Parts: sequence; C-alpha cells; structure tokens
Amino acid sequence: MTQSPSSHHRYRFGFDIGGTFTDFVLIDTASGEIRSYKTLTTPHRPAAAVMEGWQSLLADAGISGEDVENAIHGTTLITNALIERKGAKTILITTSGFSDVLDTQREMRYDIYDLHAPPVQHLVPRPLRFEVRERLTGFGEIHEPIQLDDLVALKSMLDAAGVTDKIEAAALCFLHAFTNPVHEQEAVAWLSEHLPHISISSSHEVAPQIREYERMSTTVCNAYVQPLTERYLQRLQSELHEGGFQKQLYLMLSSGGISTLETASKFPVRMIESGPAAGVLAALFYGDILGEENLVSFDMGGTTAKMCVITHNEPAMADTFEVARVHRFKRGSGLPVRVPTIELIEIGAGGGSIAHVDELGLLKVGPESSGADPGPACYGQGGTQPTVTDADVLLGYLNPDYFLGGRMTLDRSAAESAMQGLANELGLSVTQAAHGIYQVVNENMISATRVHVAERGVDPRTLKLIAFGGAGPVHAHEIARALKMKGYVCPASAGVTSALGFLTAPVAFEFARTFMAKVKPSTLAEMDAVYAELAEEGRATLIEAGVPADQITFTRRADMRHQGQGHEIVVSLPDTHLADLDLDQELRPLFYSRYEEIYGYAHRHLGLEIATCRLTASGPRPRIALAESDQADTDATAACKGTRPAYFAELGGFADTPVYDRYLLQGGMVFDGPAIVEEKDSTAVIGPGARVRVDRFANLVAEL
Repeated sequence: MTQSPSSHHRYRFGFDIGGTFTDFVLIDTASGEIRSYKTLTTPHRPAAAVMEGWQSLLADAGISGEDVENAIHGTTLITNALIERKGAKTILITTSGFSDVLDTQREMRYDIYDLHAPPVQHLVPRPLRFEVRERLTGFGEIHEPIQLDDLVALKSMLDAAGVTDKIEAAALCFLHAFTNPVHEQEAVAWLSEHLPHISISSSHEVAPQIREYERMSTTVCNAYVQPLTERYLQRLQSELHEGGFQKQLYLMLSSGGISTLETASKFPVRMIESGPAAGVLAALFYGDILGEENLVSFDMGGTTAKMCVITHNEPAMADTFEVARVHRFKRGSGLPVRVPTIELIEIGAGGGSIAHVDELGLLKVGPESSGADPGPACYGQGGTQPTVTDADVLLGYLNPDYFLGGRMTLDRSAAESAMQGLANELGLSVTQAAHGIYQVVNENMISATRVHVAERGVDPRTLKLIAFGGAGPVHAHEIARALKMKGYVCPASAGVTSALGFLTAPVAFEFARTFMAKVKPSTLAEMDAVYAELAEEGRATLIEAGVPADQITFTRRADMRHQGQGHEIVVSLPDTHLADLDLDQELRPLFYSRYEEIYGYAHRHLGLEIATCRLTASGPRPRIALAESDQADTDATAACKGTRPAYFAELGGFADTPVYDRYLLQGGMVFDGPAIVEEKDSTAVIGPGARVRVDRFANLVAEL
C-alpha cells in the first residue's frame, strides 16, 4: 500500500462488534466515498475479526494505516460480560449496615403475582460484601469519621482466606457519598496503596446521584467489567497500532457521544448500549439529509432488533438502563445502571433468532439466537436449528451465492433440513414453516414498535422507518405497511449503517450532580453555581480529549418533579443564567409542558423540586459529505440483473421477482415492488404496492 501526501490523514474508520457480525466503515473525508466490510464476529478473540476488516479496507482503498485520522468503536462486550457473568471477581465495600442494599433493592417485587419469580442475580455474592464504619448525613456532613482499621481487617481476612490475589476489582459505595466524596476518596487512597493490583470503582465518580440501590448497582457493574474492558481495549489499540494506525482509538457511549480510551476504560458501564446508540445517530444523519425529522430507527442484526422513536430530530433519552434481566420483558428484574442512554426498545429478533414450537404447540421465534458460532443452519458451521435467516433463504429473499458479496456461500440444503423438522412438528410444508417464521418475527417487531411509539404519544402514520442492519431491509416493508407508516428508507450500505453512525458522533460527556431543593427564586443562583462547576469539569475533560475550547457547547437538563412526588422527569433547561429568568413565566412552563407530553396532565398548582443537575459537554459534530450518485433517467432496467422466485403472500406464493444490483442504481431511478435489491452487506425486499425512488445518495426511499 502506498501513501500520497494528498491522502494523508483524510480517512476515518468505524467498527461495530455485534453478537453475530462485526461491521466496518472507512470513509474518505475528501470525496465522501464510503467503503464497507462485514465479517462474522470471533467471540473468543474479537480483535481477530477487527484486524480482518481493518486490513481488507486498507487494501481496498490502497492506503496505509497512517492515512486514518481516527478510529471509533462500539461493542457489546460489556453487556455480554454482565449477562453471561464473565466479569472480574469483585468485592463490594459499603457503609456499616448497608451491605444488603443489593438484595433489598426497592423493597418490592418486579412481579407481585408470580410467587416463583426468580430473584435478580447480583454480581457480588453476600460473602464478598464488606462494611466500613463511617457515616455522612444526607447533606454531606461527617456524622462519623471513616475507620480505616476496618479496611485493614478486610485485607487480613482476604489474606487469611488466600483469595487476595484472586480479587480483581472493588466497588466502593458509601451512604450519601454523592453529597461529599471525602470518605470514598480516603478509602480509594488506602486500597490503592495496600491492594495495588485491583481496579477500584467509587460511586462518587461512577454515579454521583441520589438513590442508593441504583447507585450501588451501577458502581458494582462498572467494577465487575472494568478489568476485562481495560485489557480488551488496550489489546485492541495495540493491534491497531501494529496494523499501522497511529492515532487514538475512541469509544462510543450509550448516550450518543464518544469518549477517549482512558475514560472508557475507567467507566466501561457508560458503553453498555454503544452499538445500538450508533445506529440511532446514523438514522438521525440520514433523516437530516432526507429532510425527515420524525422517524423510527429500525436496526435488525443477527441477534436482536432495536427500535427508537425520533421526533423533531431528537431521539428519546433515558438516565437509567436495565441489563441482564432474569425475565426479559419485566422491568425491575435486571441490574439497574444509572447512565445516560438513548432510549431504545430491544427484542430478541435477529437473523439468527431460533424458531421453535412451545408447549401449546405454537410457533415462536427467539429470543434465543444461534449467534456467530455456530450461526444459522445455512451458514454451514454446524447449526441445526431453523432460524430467521434460514427462512429468508428458503423464501427466496436472500441469494445463497451473494451473501457478504459472495465471500460466503449459504447452504440452502442445510436450511431445508433444519426447517423440515419444524415443519413436521407443525404439520406444514417447509415453505409454510419458513413463511410462518417470517410472519411471527415480523409480528414480534411490529408489536414492539407499536408499543414503543404509543408510549411516546406519537402517531405512526406521521413517521418514516429508517431500516438498516444486515436483516433490517429484508423485513422493513412488512413493518412499515402494518403500522401504516409514511414509508421506509433503506440507506446505501445498510448492513453497516451502525458503524457509519460512529463517524457522525461528537466527542461528548455527560456530568450529573444531585442537588435536592425546592425550585424557587432563591435557589436559582445555587443551581447556576452547580452548572458552572459541571461546565468547568466538562470543559477540562473535552480539552484533554483534544477538543478546542472555543468549539465546546453545553446542554443543560435537570431531574425535576412536582413537590412531594417520589420520582422525577428529565427537563431541558436553557444554557443561560437561571437567576436572570422569570421562574413562573420562563422556567416552570418547561416542566409542565414536558410532564403533559408524558402523562397528559400536569398539576400546575403544585410547586416543583429539583433532584439532579445534568450537563452534557460536546465538541462539534463531524461533518460527513456523502458521495452523490450520477443522476439517471427514471428507468431502472439497466440495474436489473435478473429475476428469481420470491414468496409474497399477497401474490399467492412464489412470484418471479426482479433483482436489482445496488451498485448500478443511480439517483432518479424509480421501480415498483415486488423487487429485491442486493448489495454486499444487506438485501432489501420491496413488497407489492411500494414504489421506490433512488435518491442522489443512492438510498432507497420507498412509499406505500
């Protein structure tokens, strides 16, 4: 590979390690040309798949690693480690009398009617939870100084049991530490000196917010995955450097910002939803160039499907996420993590989702997935159970000879063999069983999307679906049609769209601080002081990450509630001195309007309270100028590379369907469904009754 002066540092690289596939995007910032690559994830050594994609894209572009300006990464490693309990051996150190907070939780069951509901499985067992005598008041005043002798006794106990060297991480969570970190800081200093081999997560840094159970759970989750994440990221950075990359690796955050490797290693819990968040950012990017501000982001990969409602160019956001639920669809049955995250609904519906017959004789699909190894039966890697991908092959939607652009051949006979067993169990033909899987997985996603949209008070008829991921464009038509949406869009290189989303994200961090007070004129100046401190912290963090000071912007939000309420909502605040604003005319209406959006009615006669001040510090959003395709006549015949039988229930079964080459489609071309559009990393199935227009960026814009 050669390097020319004109190409130096003009490329950007994004990669997303999913449960089944690892996706890559290399963009030429000068021309807007995008190169993509997709390969099976290597679960036992994720960097192997990363280096395959890295080297392939560099070779395809004819450049060296030195030409890449930056690399941005998202991963499911943290989520998988929490779900599969494959993190570090961790101890919890907390205030005397509070080591059972993880068990008492919120003092209520997540399902009050199920007497046999399995309990939440916590990461630190009771024998590894230790107490220290210390106490702060709720206002941060020292009620009882910390007794460091208790830490000495803790170390002696571990030494006597012979487990000191086996402990890899410690989670520190003292009562009310979010109001005053002094005791946690003293404990961190002692542990760093006397147990230097362990990673330490302290609650005042990880989650400095009110509510003991959520704060403790978040801190424990962070400690549990910190050693694993640090080793993984360092190894990944090292291998990229060996591959010629000379710059810093950045990581995607669940909130939609990006972080430095050092910060991500210290706070890995902030990356729990990094991959899905990137997909939403990509949907925002495409919505912007399409002039659509009300969308549903639909990302269907090999393991899961993720949906997010976007209104007025803003995705739904949440400050608490739940991971590793023992009951998949019941809130409260998992581990709460208090980190800012783009709010998605995620279900076990992907290309690898396994179909089976339940105890009532009904066909079910997912949430179990065949993953990357062994994968669907048609992958020919030992899988024997029928999956969504197997059904898509048998229905004619996928071309066995053009999967991953021909780099991987699908085994149709293996798919038939896997489907035959299910068909026999259901008393159906192989085709009927395959179409049943297609219908069931679609209905799962339709139902989830319908609920997600309804919960946000949005009419689906006003929305357009942005479909991506390897399997998203195969199923987009049925979802958009069932929900009576305006239409759907399948972006160019849809199979790797999430990886492109990494390259649209700004460097951004969110900072939060608990501030409990009634909202009245005398407290506005105190709120200003808190936001000023958070802004100073944010400015220092972004400057350290390389963002010029004059390009930093701040977004203020606050957790607020009616006076006397037990829970809060998040309200956006203006980035100005609050003390200069009229409380009744300018600030209160912000809360009441947001409350009415969520619940339909606000108690305007009640006073307000604030619980948490939040501030997001952001750098500039990178600009991506996509390459534009040549404008052509409306006739798309020149891009048609043949026909093949594909199954459409509306047409009574299999019908000869035109197959278009995505790379021959040009802006301005129009064609009608049924049709199939093939590209290297994804296939779009256009159903009957849809008309597709190819826009100037080669996106497929379908109207129903």
